[in-house]
Amino acid sequence: MISERNIRKYFRFYGRVQGVGFRYRAYYAARSFGVTGYVKNLYDGSVEMEAQAPEECIDKMVLSIEKGNFILIENMEVKDIPIIDDEREFLVKG
Repeated sequence: MISERNIRKYFRFYGRVQGVGFRYRAYYAARSFGVTGYVKNLYDGSVEMEAQAPEECIDKMVLSIEKGNFILIENMEVKDIPIIDDEREFLVKG
């Protein structure tokens, strides 16, 4: 049974995650699984993402990103953060 309770997670991805379509793959996966939040390239070559949805949807989104051609996630930091009640979309930043 899928929980409908939203959670929000902060991710930081390391590896071959910039210049390989990571942010746009994340955007389309978020739309597919009903996830809100954002994804953004960082200056050190990593990518940060905040994702809000039921946990199962976030998990499916991350698995979909990992399957992207040329993307290689070598390490990933994840932490739970407070939800944003009025968020309605997933944005690609920077």
